[in-house]
Amino acid sequence: MYTENLEKSIYTLITETSTNLPKDVRRAIAKAKKAENAGTRAAMSLDTIANNIQMADDKVSPICQDTGLPTFKIKTPIGVNQLEIKAAIKRAIAAATNDAKLRPNSVDSLTGENSGDNLGAGVPVMKFEQWENDYIEMKLILKGGGCENKNIQYSLPAELEGLGRAGRDLDGIRKCILHSVYQAQGQGCSAGFIGVGIGGDRSSGYDLAKEQLFRSVEDVNPDAKLAELEDYIVEKANTLGIGTMGFGGEATLLGCKIGVMHRIPASFYVSVAYNCWAYRRMAIDISPATGEITNWHYQDGEKIEFKQQETIEEEVKEVVRLEAPITEEKIRSLKVGDVVSISGRMYTGRDAIHHHLMSHDAPVDLDGQIIYHCGPVMQKDAEGNWHVRAAGPTTSIREEPYQGDIMKKFGIRAVIGKGGMGPKTLAALEEHGGVYLNAIGGAAQYYADCIKGVDGVDLMEFGIPEAMWHLRVEEFTAVVTMDSHGNSLHADVDKSSLEKLALHKERVF
Repeated sequence: MYTENLEKSIYTLITETSTNLPKDVRRAIAKAKKAENAGTRAAMSLDTIANNIQMADDKVSPICQDTGLPTFKIKTPIGVNQLEIKAAIKRAIAAATNDAKLRPNSVDSLTGENSGDNLGAGVPVMKFEQWENDYIEMKLILKGGGCENKNIQYSLPAELEGLGRAGRDLDGIRKCILHSVYQAQGQGCSAGFIGVGIGGDRSSGYDLAKEQLFRSVEDVNPDAKLAELEDYIVEKANTLGIGTMGFGGEATLLGCKIGVMHRIPASFYVSVAYNCWAYRRMAIDISPATGEITNWHYQDGEKIEFKQQETIEEEVKEVVRLEAPITEEKIRSLKVGDVVSISGRMYTGRDAIHHHLMSHDAPVDLDGQIIYHCGPVMQKDAEGNWHVRAAGPTTSIREEPYQGDIMKKFGIRAVIGKGGMGPKTLAALEEHGGVYLNAIGGAAQYYADCIKGVDGVDLMEFGIPEAMWHLRVEEFTAVVTMDSHGNSLHADVDKSSLEKLALHKERVF
């Protein structure tokens, strides 16, 4: 009975972490939403995020399609069998993946083969510690690839763009943390949260940084200097103008938590773990006698219930309707800042698809079509039909080496993703007649609701997240952030935020 209860408790923890944002995170998002200027792209994004949070909660479905690499931190009393807990975690992970609470994200680093059940060498991550209490504490964080890729580590002293020299002191640490927010831009699904680890070595510094993400958004650092620095970082980061999704706006950072440890004299690391707005971490206490949950963490205060709203009608005066195949003339009529609503067909394509298309023919005619940078959570029913359970955009910059060439090779007119792309893609958009459309990162339920059917799938040998899914959509909303006239909102925001970052060059601490 203990083993069955333990697995059930862990499965419940996984489900709750994936589908229901904690109370403190909800309050932080509600505060940002209230402070944003009405009628802006940022306000529209925050409305969509709020909708998505509520939809995921109501449907008990993943908030974001990228359910990340599950990381467990477990504290056990002396005498508890940790091997038994490890086995129960693996069974619960596989069951949650089968039930579409998690996306199959475990890929062999050498072969690229997806295990299909989120298990494999080194995953999920499980870190055990013994303690003096008489119960098991189990923490879980689901940190997606988009925000994980914006983690950064600094070795002091360092020269930082916009801020100059960062020395081996508190002010140098301040500069590193501010720079970490700037470099993330919208690619990590801002507005985000950061955990910072000062000291240690390269690995322990990152571990300390991620540990800070388990703190409450609203707690106060017991070290007065670090408490002051945490408040300073949140205040100043929100003057950079990066904003939600990197669209510009008032909300760039929703929380900063800093931890410190000793180091050796030769090394001085500042490690930053960046987390997106979909801040999925939860913790439970478990009875070592019965395996049942005895307490949930992060339950203090009010739980914000977000009211469902029609974001497009409320926030945007004019929407451009698109349906593929799209003509070059129609594409060239679009400009940065336009909001589009897509109905009809689109095709998913991520890293494996883009690499494949560079040297192979496409499995379908892509002339005039739309590619969606998305690795959806999919589930097959008893009749063998596929259903989309979560389908937000992935970070697009990974496709920069391929995207322009593929668009020109196959006649693709639009790509959808998040965080923007670079100069090579921008040049191709202008030459070929294409646009980049930024969807709202993490809004996996909002966009899944726009997908009305799965009409087919190709290249399943790459695994569910990397396959090319043929999706039938209605009123799928995105913003033109790179157009066919050489304009890029992402480049503009990067430039302006760097100028604002430079205003914080002078010593503060």
